[in-house]
Amino acid sequence: QVQLVESGGGLVQAGGSLRLSCAASGIIFSISAMGWDRQAPGKQRELVAAITSGGSTNYADSVKGRFTISRDNAKNTVYLQMNSLKPEDTAVYYCADSDFATMYPAASWGQGTQVTVSS
Repeated sequence: QVQLVESGGGLVQAGGSLRLSCAASGIIFSISAMGWDRQAPGKQRELVAAITSGGSTNYADSVKGRFTISRDNAKNTVYLQMNSLKPEDTAVYYCADSDFATMYPAASWGQGTQVTVSS
């Protein structure tokens, strides 16, 4: 059974930082592409960042230079370091895994973690 468990969300002031973690089980983590989606109220879900099994990364334009995705295959965990947070980053952030570097289609998602950035 696949489980993706996110943690690290919370309330932070604009300009602050948060680090999200996603612990995976039930998948062969080392060969899976991993990514972070987010969904803000009233908006479509968007792919924020992705990392291939080989460590190549891809970011949405809105977060380039501020967010960093990384992975620790020994811990079956993917991280999202978020710096210089803005109120528009407020959303529920979901971890996902995929057989494809493009992250589409994703195979499964976690339950999500809320990130709220106050102005």
